[in-house]
Amino acid sequence: MDDDLTDEATYEHARSRDRLNTSPLTRRRLLRASAGAGLAMGAGAALARPAHAAAPIVKPLPPELFIAHGTNAEMRWEAMRGQGYLTPADWFFVRNHVATPEIDVRTWRLKVWGGGLHGSPGLENAVEFGYEDLLAMPAVTRTAFIECTGNGRGLFARQQGQQVSGTPWLLGAAGVARWRGVPLAHVLERAGITERAVDVMPRGLDADYVDRGENLGRVRRPLPVAKALDDVLLAYEMNGRPLPPDHGFPVRVVVPSWAGIASIKWVGDIQVSDTPLFSPWNTRYYRLFGPGHPPEGSAPLTRMSLKSAFELPWNARLPYRPEHRLTGRSWSGNGRVRRVEVSTDGGATWRRATPRGPRPEHGWLQWEYRWRCPGPGSYELLARATDETGATQPDVTPFNTLGYLFDAVARHPVTVV
Repeated sequence: MDDDLTDEATYEHARSRDRLNTSPLTRRRLLRASAGAGLAMGAGAALARPAHAAAPIVKPLPPELFIAHGTNAEMRWEAMRGQGYLTPADWFFVRNHVATPEIDVRTWRLKVWGGGLHGSPGLENAVEFGYEDLLAMPAVTRTAFIECTGNGRGLFARQQGQQVSGTPWLLGAAGVARWRGVPLAHVLERAGITERAVDVMPRGLDADYVDRGENLGRVRRPLPVAKALDDVLLAYEMNGRPLPPDHGFPVRVVVPSWAGIASIKWVGDIQVSDTPLFSPWNTRYYRLFGPGHPPEGSAPLTRMSLKSAFELPWNARLPYRPEHRLTGRSWSGNGRVRRVEVSTDGGATWRRATPRGPRPEHGWLQWEYRWRCPGPGSYELLARATDETGATQPDVTPFNTLGYLFDAVARHPVTVV
């Protein structure tokens, strides 16, 4: 059997089959493993202390560009109308577990350690790289979207009448940027990765995350070593400039097309292990829970699903005229979007939208549609995408308690006056 070991879900099944784990992955065992990992990681606090937290979000959040959600901020889609292909850094959504840390790039070090390296170094003798070390390495540039796994979560309630927990994003927890940095594979090779390595776990320098009184440590999530050596980037630039603080300065991980939680910001250390690694972010969170899923949840979530968004305010009020030029963007974690269809009558009829602009593998597709408006009144605008795998956005997303991976066609309300 040929397994795609760059995919964490496939990898988990494979390592279970190959008895890398000694017993089935029950939810209790997963939680115990992730808690233990937190204690082990905590032992390195002297070498990789969290930076001072400045504020939940550093950059301005003008209401015409963002919807604030506590420590998070959602981009308003209407702001992207008329913009170029990339999401400006100042407009890019923010997903923080705690707060944006202040990091002095002059003293910042990336520490690579663990039993998957030659010599099995622990944190006390980690291989270190400074900022200038990374800048001196051969760099690559990738255009890719980053998206919160809960993007669209608010539509479970608005559209499907289902209550889920978490930040009630509409569709603005996604953005496309041009990332520049060093392939993670180069850094791991210089650190001395061995054939024994199975998991790689980057960890951020933001403060410990506390959930309902329980300290879960700093945000971290393992990657299969095959994925880490494939297309993962240690990025230090965003759209041609150094990373802004809210987006990971000085260095962040970028995992193209995967759930945003994999793209760890403010990375401070990377554990390379010869045994499977766990954290709350691949056991307690970022799995599908609820009806139809086992007690321990689905396999860890990896690739993002299909979505489409109109570049319009929610509940937009449009002046009546015979024709409106509707614009939007569609994207998929499974590859390029091949086709977008639009309905202006609530889904009764569908017509092709016209694609425009570039189509990078890990980006989105811009499109437009000429709507011949019948007259004043209330309407639901729908856009559905089909990607290169043949997958098409469904009418309904199956329920899961944490509201992940909403991919149903969004029913966008507008009023023509």
